[in-house]
Formats: sequence, structure tokens, C-alpha cells
Amino acid sequence: MSTPPAGTTKKRIFSRNDYLAPLPIPTGEKPQDVLNTIWRKNEVFLDIGSYSVGSAVMVLWSGVMLFLGMAYIFKDPDALVLGAFIMVIPIFWLVQGLFREVPLPVRFNRQRREVCIPRDDGEYWIVPWETVTAVATQQSSVSQAGKATMGLLVIGFENPDPLAKEDNKHFSLGFNCGGGTTAMALWECMRSYMEIGPQVLPITNDFEGGREKLRGRSVFFGVCCAYLDGIRQHLVAQEVGKAAWLVIGAVLLGAPLAMMLQDWKLSPPPDLPYPDITEWSKPLPPEQWVKRSPELEEAIAKREAELAAQAEQALLMGQS
Repeated sequence: MSTPPAGTTKKRIFSRNDYLAPLPIPTGEKPQDVLNTIWRKNEVFLDIGSYSVGSAVMVLWSGVMLFLGMAYIFKDPDALVLGAFIMVIPIFWLVQGLFREVPLPVRFNRQRREVCIPRDDGEYWIVPWETVTAVATQQSSVSQAGKATMGLLVIGFENPDPLAKEDNKHFSLGFNCGGGTTAMALWECMRSYMEIGPQVLPITNDFEGGREKLRGRSVFFGVCCAYLDGIRQHLVAQEVGKAAWLVIGAVLLGAPLAMMLQDWKLSPPPDLPYPDITEWSKPLPPEQWVKRSPELEEAIAKREAELAAQAEQALLMGQS
């Protein structure tokens, strides 16, 4: 499956596609794990998951609060009936999903420069890192309410088996992160890890290390304490705006409940249950690390020069 070269942007009236890989060159954005996709990271590999029960909880919580607010403001109990009618099926799906097994993550091995993609029936693919495709896509629509824009980061993988059936040749992960620069920042988590190292990733709530302090006590108590401590720290630092956002997130989005359920399902996150992959995930001596291809080296050098020129031009414009 061919895609335009990395760095290409295709714009239409109501859509935009930014092609990020292959080859995985810098986007110019800082890596940001906007969806808590990083489940496990170390010097050898990075596990990326697309399971986000927390996001679903916050969407449903905001809907419930909307109908409760309407019933209170307009003194209309019919709003509660309407809300229950609209929200009951999504809430049922959420509860049902809480009792399903968490899908396995995709594992990026930076020392071997390969990616392991778990598939159905115990199958998995090992794909060269430089063949992975990535696209930040945006779609817009216009209605009486105004313009609405939605976007995705789509990461694609090709089955390395040349004899694979047609319905088993391609696999893709989609992340509802809004497209554009947000999708690029999320992609940079994977690209920067593979090309630079784990030290450049942001401090995240990865569910193997970052949540360690919540274990040993109830998940609910631990999350609430951590959330309240975050508000307290912002107030002590006189960051009133950030503290207010945390309070708003708790009231209108149910952030503590979302964090609690996310921790409950992902602490610890699922591991890849393949003996061969356990061996594949072990550290290699530095002299055995796989190097970048000459094509990628050239593409990265060219892109870094372009970004440096853009930064210099922006600096000069700012001084003028």
C-alpha cells in the first residue's frame, strides 16, 4: 500500500492529510501523549495501546451532567427522562466493555528497529520500523451550528508474509486525537522514542511506572488523593487557572472516575503473551543495535535543516 512521501500535505476544502511516515522524519512538534497511549516504556521497547476507557467515561459523564443541568435550570423533569433514554445504551456499552479483556498493545523495539503487532488467534507480525505508515487526517463539516472539525492519527502496518490472504495484509491503529499538530505530537512519542530514545518522551502516566504509587491501596482512594494533591500543588504554586481546570474536570467531566477506571483496567497493562516476543524484547549489546538506513539518515538531515531554517526565519520576523 503506497502513500505519499513523509512531509507531504494534501489539502481540500473540508479535509487535510499530513503524511508523517514512511520514512519517519521529524514533524517539528514536541512529543505529547495526549491520550495516555504509552502503557510501558524502557530502554528496549515502547508499548502503545489504543484502549481508553477514561475518554469514554468523560464523554458520558459530560452528557449526564448536561441533562442534569437542564433539568435543574428549567425545572423540567422531562429532561431527566430524555437524558436517561439517550444515555442508557452508551452507558450499557461502557459497563459491558469494562468486563472485556484489554486489547494487547503494539510494541516498538528501538534496538532492533522493528514493531510487533499482535493479531487474532495468537498470531503476530514483526514489521520493520521504517516501513510503518502514519497519517494525520482532519475532516470538517459545516452546519447551522457552525464548523466542526474531527481528526485522527492513523498508523498502518503491512503483513510481512507475501502469501497472506487479502483480508490479512494490512492493519491500522486509529487514535481520536483531533488530527493536525495534535496528531503529530502523538506520533512524535513513537518516532522520537525510536529515533532518539526514551529520555525525550514527556513524563506520562504510563501504567507500569507512573502509577506505581497508587498500588498497595485502593484504586479509588489513590486516584482521589493524587487528584486532590494536584489541585493543592497548583494552588501552592499560585497557578489558580490550572487548579480551576482540575476542579472543572472533576465536576463536568468526571476526571477522577475516568482515571480510576483507567487504572483499574491498565495497572498493570497486558503484556504480549508470546515466548518468542519475550526473547525478542530482551536488550541487545550496543554493537548489535540495528542502524538507520542511509535513506532515512538523508531524509532526517534534510528535514532538520528545513526546521532549523523555519525557526531562524520565525526568530528574525519576531525581532523585526
